Amino acid sequence: MEQVSSTGKPIQITVTDGYDLKGFKGDTPVTFIRAEFNQVVLGDSAKITVSPEGTAKYNFTSTLEFNTEGGITLDDISHKPVFLTMTEVLPKEKKQKDEKTLILGQAVVDLLPLLEGEISFETMAPLHPVPGSPLEPVRAGVKQCSLEVKVSVAEPLLTTAQILGGSLLKVTLEAAYSVPESFMPVGPLQNYMVGLQVPSIGEKDYPILFKNGTLKLGGEREPVPRPKKWPIANILAPGANNIPDAFIVGGPYEEEDGELNHPEDREFRNQSECIKKRIIWDLESRCYLDPTAVVSFQKRIADCRLWPVEITRVPLITAPKGKATRFDKADDESQLSFHGVAYVNMVPLLYPGVKRIRGAFHIYPYLDSTVFEKTKCLFSLFRDTGHHLIQNNKIGGINSPLSKPVISKNLKEEKIQASSIKSQSSDTPLEIEPTLNHNPEGQQYVEAGTYIVLEIELDKALVPKRMPEELAGRVKEMIPPRPPLTRRTGGAQKAVSDYHLQIKNISRAILDEYHRMFGKQVAKLESDVDSETLEEQKCQLNYELNCSGKYFAFKEQLKHAVVKIVREKYLKTTSFESQEELQTFISELYVFLVDQMHVALNQTMPDDVQGAVSTIYTSSEQLRLFAFEAEVNENFEMAAVYYEERIVREPQNLEHWLDYGAFCLLTEDNIKAQECFRKALSLNQNHIHSLLLCGVLAVLMENYEQAEIFFEDATCLEPSNVVAWTLLGLYYEIQNNDIRMEMAFHEGFKQLQARALQAQVTKQKSMGTIENVEEGGNVESSLGPWGVTDGSSTTATKAEAPADGFLEASSKLQSDSQEPILSVQSQDPVEQKPSNLHDKEITAKREASKCQDSSTFLHPTSYVVSQIPTTIFMETIRFLMKFNAVQYVHRVLAHELLCPQGGPSCEYYLVLAQTYLLKKDFAKAEAYLQQAAQMDYLNPNVWGVKGHLYFLSGNHAEAKACYERTISFVVDASEMHFIFLRLGHIYLEEKELEEITEAEDALSEANALSNYNAEVWAYLALVSLKAGRQLEAEQAYKYTMKLKLKDEALLAEIHMVQEMVGFGNPSF
Repeated sequence: MEQVSSTGKPIQITVTDGYDLKGFKGDTPVTFIRAEFNQVVLGDSAKITVSPEGTAKYNFTSTLEFNTEGGITLDDISHKPVFLTMTEVLPKEKKQKDEKTLILGQAVVDLLPLLEGEISFETMAPLHPVPGSPLEPVRAGVKQCSLEVKVSVAEPLLTTAQILGGSLLKVTLEAAYSVPESFMPVGPLQNYMVGLQVPSIGEKDYPILFKNGTLKLGGEREPVPRPKKWPIANILAPGANNIPDAFIVGGPYEEEDGELNHPEDREFRNQSECIKKRIIWDLESRCYLDPTAVVSFQKRIADCRLWPVEITRVPLITAPKGKATRFDKADDESQLSFHGVAYVNMVPLLYPGVKRIRGAFHIYPYLDSTVFEKTKCLFSLFRDTGHHLIQNNKIGGINSPLSKPVISKNLKEEKIQASSIKSQSSDTPLEIEPTLNHNPEGQQYVEAGTYIVLEIELDKALVPKRMPEELAGRVKEMIPPRPPLTRRTGGAQKAVSDYHLQIKNISRAILDEYHRMFGKQVAKLESDVDSETLEEQKCQLNYELNCSGKYFAFKEQLKHAVVKIVREKYLKTTSFESQEELQTFISELYVFLVDQMHVALNQTMPDDVQGAVSTIYTSSEQLRLFAFEAEVNENFEMAAVYYEERIVREPQNLEHWLDYGAFCLLTEDNIKAQECFRKALSLNQNHIHSLLLCGVLAVLMENYEQAEIFFEDATCLEPSNVVAWTLLGLYYEIQNNDIRMEMAFHEGFKQLQARALQAQVTKQKSMGTIENVEEGGNVESSLGPWGVTDGSSTTATKAEAPADGFLEASSKLQSDSQEPILSVQSQDPVEQKPSNLHDKEITAKREASKCQDSSTFLHPTSYVVSQIPTTIFMETIRFLMKFNAVQYVHRVLAHELLCPQGGPSCEYYLVLAQTYLLKKDFAKAEAYLQQAAQMDYLNPNVWGVKGHLYFLSGNHAEAKACYERTISFVVDASEMHFIFLRLGHIYLEEKELEEITEAEDALSEANALSNYNAEVWAYLALVSLKAGRQLEAEQAYKYTMKLKLKDEALLAEIHMVQEMVGFGNPSF
């Protein structure tokens, strides 16, 4: 990748010292250092005698000239090191004219830091011994012979623009596994080669080649970690082949980015990498991409998605000494055999922040038409442009081309023109053509299941990713965190305690005054004091207190305590804006002071004297239940009162804000819902549900920039959250960003897959049936490409590249046209398209019974214990339905319908029915419930929702039958509370509660828990009327009318009973 830059920049390599050196003869050998780069000798040092301690001072400087216009380029520097060869000079023997030398070892200096912007660096380079050398080999715990080296340049090799916009590409070829049986280690020597091309300047492509792979028989797994090697031959010291600090570390198959990364592939991978034959390279090649090449690389990935990586073998040729070997193109093509290609999906490199992909990729026969269809590439690296590689294919040749062939678009035209001329002029024009479309040798790769393991890494991501700190900062800008409440040591609590203390003191003083005035009289009468006497004594006591001034003294004594309560408890320190506000506050304060007075008085009185009736305190959970009941009964005004009361009680509880926001979403008050969710987020900016709901509201309100920030922040805070990745993918779909949509869905699938596998392993461990999971064992996966398949299914669907067909369909979805069709007579709603990466057809169909283990509807309970969601989309649907984000659900349902592991299921139709039930579209809701019942007739949720449908549509007889069937199941449906509530309502209507006493007890308890329910008061009025209690009937009727009962039929029944008994309505 040639650069346009200043020429003639010298790079100085200085060897200062050597340590722990040894020679063949004597303790003080004479040695010198030879510096080489790109097979060119840079110079020799002076001959230096090694000290008895094994040290030597060389102070040897050599220079190589970096010149972009010819000679040494940035690519040379990126993947070719400087070799420092140490040679021992032996003493001259008698009659010996020339000195005899023996090579001791080689050191390797990687010049890569110069491409990272550095102008100098120092390194301690290990000196690797050549075979037979007395130097110690490199191993841990042993003193290592080494050379101290300094590298420097006068000015940076790269400009600031190149450093910021360019990138370093590293490609590591590990091995090809499960190679064809026809590959034999005996017979003619073969050169196994792999190659690919990357963009360079303009229309040129630069080839990256890996040659001289080693064919090995199976029997053991390749060790990890193992060092990566330089793509260079003729290295004298075996240890110098290894790139410093670069290792192949492997990793779990499931975390790879390639094709054979599903749990069902584990057994095949284990066999291939342990038992079967393989070809080992372990080479890393690098090339520098200038800013223009980076842009071209990014555009090529977006346009082509798949990258062809070719593999072939050619016989090694040994040229006789002194003779030249003649090659021509026909010979070259005849020597090319077993020509195959792997299709590497490079799209993950366009995901934000991704710098590396590694995985296994199937090898297929190289066929021009297929390669062009998949990769839009018209030429072959080896066949069309690589004949010079075969000419240089001699034993001892280097692993990277000496010259840099560049491929231009003119080659495509030449190839097409040559084919046309051959067809017109030859008498047998089709004799050679079939070789381009038929590749029997390459087909052996498919039959053997051959795959290569490849790693592609950039030093900078092609698409930068926003840092979590930046996202968190943006969230704080939009929603400032709520400051913690000021801690007041003993503030409100101490003010109330002081008030209690003053009440107790005043009560004692009043009692003393009472005993002074009436003590003798009370002692005579003992306990026979009647109410009239007590009332008379009370009047006299009040008169005495007022006349003596003690009453006003008591008021002054209480005044300070009351002021502290106003300031510390109610935080009122400023004037009121209106008289109405003042009166409202005074009323509230009066109620509080009287309540606290009773508390204080009860504490001072003996237990046997206390007669205060204990008040029933409604908990926050009870208030939530009341609100939900009112919500289900469509009494939204009362529901809002309960939700707001919870928030008033505990304003710092973010769950209260989320519940209120969900209620606002149900009533389609998106602005208030957004306020609630943002309030919750301000209380805890790391709360995932709050972040996701803020993102959902931002999408609904078309504030897409904020939505992206919320969703991305959620994935950063909790990378294992499936719903976060799925919602991020749905956002990218709205933005028509298919690549990022694929990335988010793929990551969500990986997290769901990992969670499901962990749950399966945990379950098997608890049952004691797991066997060596790491080695493949007996853990059979029920994981598909986008979710968890039905455990009862016996059809194994292998989808190595699941995203392509699904995403192609997904990207065409429109939010306004996502209503799924009702008909499912053909139970194969979505057929997975063949993957763009493979020629295999995926024809396995899902059975209709798959949904029989669907989990609970909306709020999962115990219908299926610990059921993991089938797909990432169904888990997201549950989250959205929990918070009433129905406006967002249909988009996700459309994905569930297209998902290979999804499709119409019992839960799918239940969700659809619920959405249309909320819209009062009873016809569609009933149709979808029929479909759900056909798929799982024994699902209690189906009958529960059916009962709700009939109840809301007024058919209470059918609703009663459905509810009774629901409660007869052994397993509960979700939200049984409301099923019992509505079934009880129907029984009341049918007058099946004959025991009035039991009915009254239940209604009284309900009234004690919530005295704002008009229906409870109405039924209390009915019970009181039938029991003949006039006062209670009138009181209950008064509150029934005050709370504005909406049930006209119930109100008419009350009036009828009132007329029948002759009382109960004070207005008669």
